[in-house]
Amino acid sequence: MPRPGAARLAPPDWLTESLRPQAAPVPWAAVARASVALSAPLAVGTATGRPAYGALVSMGALSAVIGDTADAYRMRVFNIAVPQLFGALGVLLGSLVYGTGWTAVTVLTLVALVSGMISSIGAVASASGLLLLLNAAVGAGLPLPSPWWLPPGLLLLGGLVVLALTLLAWPLRLGLPERSVVADTYRTVADLLEATGTAEYDARRRELTKSLNHSYDLLLARRARRHGRSPTLVRLLAQLNAAIPVVEAASAAHLRPAGAGPLPAAYPAAVRALADAVEQGRTGPAPQPGLPEPAGPSTRALVEAIGHAATVVFEAAPDPYAAADRLGRPAGLEVRARRAARALLLSGASWRYGLRLALCIGLAQVLVSVIAVPRSYWVTLTVTFVMKPDFGSVFSRAVLRALGTAAGLLIAAPVLAAVPRGWWDVPVMAALAALIPALSAKGYAFQTAAITPVILLLSDLLNHQGFHLVPPRLYDSLIGCGITLLAGYLLWPESWHARIGDRLADAVQDTASYVSLAFTTGPGGDEPARAWYRRRLYRDLSAVRSEFQRALTEPPPVGARAQAWWPLVIAVERIVDATTATRVRIEHGAPGPTAAEVGAVTRELADLAETLRTGRPLPAAAPDALAPDGALARLHHEVHAARSVAAPAP
Repeated sequence: MPRPGAARLAPPDWLTESLRPQAAPVPWAAVARASVALSAPLAVGTATGRPAYGALVSMGALSAVIGDTADAYRMRVFNIAVPQLFGALGVLLGSLVYGTGWTAVTVLTLVALVSGMISSIGAVASASGLLLLLNAAVGAGLPLPSPWWLPPGLLLLGGLVVLALTLLAWPLRLGLPERSVVADTYRTVADLLEATGTAEYDARRRELTKSLNHSYDLLLARRARRHGRSPTLVRLLAQLNAAIPVVEAASAAHLRPAGAGPLPAAYPAAVRALADAVEQGRTGPAPQPGLPEPAGPSTRALVEAIGHAATVVFEAAPDPYAAADRLGRPAGLEVRARRAARALLLSGASWRYGLRLALCIGLAQVLVSVIAVPRSYWVTLTVTFVMKPDFGSVFSRAVLRALGTAAGLLIAAPVLAAVPRGWWDVPVMAALAALIPALSAKGYAFQTAAITPVILLLSDLLNHQGFHLVPPRLYDSLIGCGITLLAGYLLWPESWHARIGDRLADAVQDTASYVSLAFTTGPGGDEPARAWYRRRLYRDLSAVRSEFQRALTEPPPVGARAQAWWPLVIAVERIVDATTATRVRIEHGAPGPTAAEVGAVTRELADLAETLRTGRPLPAAAPDALAPDGALARLHHEVHAARSVAAPAP
């Protein structure tokens, strides 16, 4: 029986949520690649009597291993190569100001400003900014071999090792990653069909949204880097688009009347067969899916959607200009470069983050310059890793960084104390490096615990401190976390007054626009516009959900506010699903709504968005605008549920 005070001593929910390991399979290929890429340079360095050179190559490989997160090979080349170039520039700048005192403080502060600003452009730019600052801190804090070009060259060599290992299978797997993600999306659609009419449907719908986002990102990003339209990519994009009507029909099937029962197993089985065809690249006449006779508008829509998908999947050469991109076609390189420059120089968010990061790095460098902190680069490294708001909550990352570092030091202590330097470093590094991909998918604290002993072992090869490296690393990490919490979190009101209400209000307003668009045109009218708007809305809701999940890991008041509004996020997702389902049913024979019904629903959603944005009381709904058995009855039920959640919200 628990003691009376046990509940008060329990850790807060935001911390336990952050520490809970995420369910993810072990990426065995990445594990093997990391093990070889980080240990092989040490073996070469030991054999040639240059262990410090081997350590620098392994350090470059470590950065590439962490950044290798894409699926398609062309994207992996881009994701590895570009950040490595910025990392080489960073170590060059840092080594030039090594031991220069206040000059190093000034240079690292300016590098932090640039790093923070370019991080707002996109994922690859964020990784590039991270490596720029991290390697500048290493170069300014560690004595590196001369001449000046050698450390950047060795780091780039480490990245090339990872890139070479990554591309070994490219000739054998050309195009397979793209086909695999599209096939996985089809399998996720089949899972959604199995869950229709059950409590599992909402969770499966969210998984499908993630899968669709990932597939579109991969295909459109690759196509944006090619001139013209690749037949392979056009076919994959057409196959991915063909899955969307099946998803919409699944929404209608989920909202069938009570007592309709689960969908027959033939529906998900037919979609899984299409997934296998996509993955194997099969072409030819489309086989008949063999589906049951439709029993109403929902199943009629489902049969037609699966039949259409089968035709597209087996089509060898679809029209290159008939495949709509759903999210818009990617702009040209010149246009995107101008947009990135504007985002970098004119965006308030870019400047705010750059200034926050520069302030934290400047304070860290001033502190270690005024107070003798051995190997002070670790303080700056800690600040850099924690101050990445695009990677998650700054507050929780500071706490998790401290906990992860402590766990990593427990691993590193016996290694540095008992393992002799030399050839023993190679198998030890092979084992430690393998933990990085395996644990990174589990969460930030687990990734930190895996990376910490690797960095300590590489640092020891450069400055030969042995076990004496361990205790200062914990102190330095705590100092870096403290600086980040004070100067990068508490001093900025936007940190603890997150604008989650505004983001949610925008999503609700967009949902109102989608309802109006869905029901103010006739059957089949302006379907491309509806499809584009619906796809964008689902993506935006996924981003809102991610932002709320991040806010849930913050301490009060942000975490408490996010927890209070979390049911409303779910309710808005259901409204979008109900809108899609109702539109599908109308297109397949169900009666349509009147203009008064559509206007009533959109007004109620607009009122809800205004309440979330301003905090004013929610106006009462018009009592007689919607008939209880009207075409929009189910949609109005979901809107009413959302308004009920929002009514008591602050």
